[in-house]
Amino acid sequence: MAGPNAWGPLTAYRSPLFRRWPFTVAVFIELTDHLRCPADHAEGFLVLLPDRVVNRSVREGRLGCPACGRTYAITGGVAQLGGAPAVPPGEGLEAAAAHVLLGLQGPGGYAVLVGSAAAAAPELAKLDPGVAWVAVNPPPGLEDAAPAVSVVRSPLVPLRTRSVRGVILGSEFAADSRWVREAARVTLPGLRVVGRGAEPAVEGLELLASAEGCWVAAKR
Repeated sequence: MAGPNAWGPLTAYRSPLFRRWPFTVAVFIELTDHLRCPADHAEGFLVLLPDRVVNRSVREGRLGCPACGRTYAITGGVAQLGGAPAVPPGEGLEAAAAHVLLGLQGPGGYAVLVGSAAAAAPELAKLDPGVAWVAVNPPPGLEDAAPAVSVVRSPLVPLRTRSVRGVILGSEFAADSRWVREAARVTLPGLRVVGRGAEPAVEGLELLASAEGCWVAAKR
């Protein structure tokens, strides 16, 4: 809870709203180095105040912003950075297709799955070992396995500019140019943003390919 005065084939994958995965919900402690406050001010770091940590995974705690004084709760292993927007269920990609289109080469760093795209997180964690995945506003029922997958809920992509290796947007977020711009903002130059739906027209992205309702773009 936040307050202003507080501290392969392009196959569609429809997210099953009540599917459960055998993972433990937690936020990997190192992820906090990459998080930013979602409030409208210059980017800055967040301070982690953990209450319960298991194997470097934060189950309960708080994140504080020194710039504006807001605090955000980590409850049940999920970082609640201001609340997710209300959107209808969308479609993501099957893990094999997402793996190929994002084109990560080797382990290390973070990649982001937004909305229904996060349904593929458990499989992607196996296909790209050593990559840490951040699920932003995933469908209900997703549980994660930090450090492989961490879950956050936020009105934007709450990560620092040029800090991740790629972003995949589910159709419900790829249809919103603000979220496509957010995906471009956080992606490192030369790496990819993938989405379902119409081709984006967003400054800073170069469209590489589009087919079967899916597009791939590179961050300039």
